[in-house]
Amino acid sequence: MYFDIEDNQLPIIYRKEYNVHFCGMEKLHPFDARKWGHVFKLLKLSEFVDENTVTKPNEATTEYLLLVHSKKYINSLKCSFNVAKIAEIPPLMLVPNFFVQHGYLKPMRYQTGGSILAGKLALDKGWAINLGGGFHHCSSDKGQGFCPYADISLLVKYLFEYKSDVVKKVMIVDLDAHQGNGHERDFMKNKKVFILDIYNKDIYPHDYEAAAGISCRIPLYSFTEDEEYLTKVQFHLDKSLKLFKPDLVVYNAGTDILKGDRLGLLSISSEGIIRRDELVFKLVRSAHIPIAMLTSGGYLKHTATIIATSILNLYDKNLINKPICRV
Repeated sequence: MYFDIEDNQLPIIYRKEYNVHFCGMEKLHPFDARKWGHVFKLLKLSEFVDENTVTKPNEATTEYLLLVHSKKYINSLKCSFNVAKIAEIPPLMLVPNFFVQHGYLKPMRYQTGGSILAGKLALDKGWAINLGGGFHHCSSDKGQGFCPYADISLLVKYLFEYKSDVVKKVMIVDLDAHQGNGHERDFMKNKKVFILDIYNKDIYPHDYEAAAGISCRIPLYSFTEDEEYLTKVQFHLDKSLKLFKPDLVVYNAGTDILKGDRLGLLSISSEGIIRRDELVFKLVRSAHIPIAMLTSGGYLKHTATIIATSILNLYDKNLINKPICRV
């Protein structure tokens, strides 16, 4: 899962295998199943990244997934009925599991590999952005909400396992519209992990038991707008960073907070999302803390444009940097 990148490469993590496809059935879900490819295409058109400078992760195979998941859970994914419930696409239960593995689970394993790698590259470069990942509803023994693998838990546990000399404490900043109940269950009693979760309390998953694992819990009302939202993000993130002083921040940067997203039910503008990402990177990087960003949820077709624009804004504001090309 871990490897070094070349001098000309960016810690922007993506490969074409991220994109989900199963005979058009992905269109039955409101999620843009090719969002990640659309983000990369836009970044490529801007000449910020290309096929040579992007970092292509390896697939998270069963051997690596077992650091968090049980064999029983991994084996359960060999049943299309179980996967259909996780993906929230009922007709998928009628599809032979071979095609489910190839069209849905394999892309998710590549994205999970990207998240694990993002943790390592953030330590090396100061920042990393996985254009996929952020499956925050999946815990060690249960997938749900389109999240079949616990990539955030894996990212953190890999750091504790293989980078224990430099990573003693990790903060998860979950700003997806939904409560991140998966990683909250996995780290409920782990004092080395601090979870800041700002989410819409009126929507899925309503996991009150998992909420006990949140270190700083900021529930929002539906249709919260930019000013209130950004004020809360700045205040609570700044306070949490000073209180906990992590060695790395995992930033789950969901765009389902966008106004009009019928699953997120918040009212944050495109500009508000871009300002949010800038704010998070500014606070974390000014504290000299490495940050690994995952793109997580976002259910409107134009969220890819917002994500790409936000990444370019981070570069324009010198919060991320391109490598120096050596001749």
